[in-house]
Amino acid sequence: MASMTENPYGNEYAGLFSRLKSFLPQGPLLVAIDGGSASGKTTLAAYLSERFDGTVFHMDDFFLRTEQRTPARYAEPGGNVDRERFLDEVLLPLKNREAVSLRKLDHTNGVFRLLPPVTIIPKPFVIVEGAYSMHPDLADFYDFSVFLRIPHDLQTRRVLARNGPEVAQMFFSRWIPLEQAYFDALHPAERCDLVIDVLE
Repeated sequence: MASMTENPYGNEYAGLFSRLKSFLPQGPLLVAIDGGSASGKTTLAAYLSERFDGTVFHMDDFFLRTEQRTPARYAEPGGNVDRERFLDEVLLPLKNREAVSLRKLDHTNGVFRLLPPVTIIPKPFVIVEGAYSMHPDLADFYDFSVFLRIPHDLQTRRVLARNGPEVAQMFFSRWIPLEQAYFDALHPAERCDLVIDVLE
């Protein structure tokens, strides 16, 4: 099995790696990776974390708790994520060079609740990966941002392969439309420093 540090990415990612190499010697660096479902955000964050010795935070840990899942909240572009909690628990401590007290989201038995906090001492290189990470309420905290743009047909194939038909249907009918509403209304790709078109 190849090491994660062996570059599995094509030329379209060369600009990202080049910029990170130039930024990292300058001091602490906070990077956001936004994009659609199955675009490779989590895999890229894991690769960058291993290659450049970083700490990763996942927006999936900040989806709404059960009691927050109201029609009014879902009607907000980007309302699918608890950006207020993410700001308080992650971005503000990072800005202040403090430890992060992270409460991950658990959804055992269909109830979305918070687990007890875990203290994380972030490394100088921090990656935030996930859709909604470049919401306007959060975007100004990052030093660099990248958007992974995936074509619809490739996204469909990847979601089916990753999740299976039953779970994939929930993505197609609910989660991906919510992401698209966020993309259409708030244009995170246009605010990112780099947009990468995801290929096969």
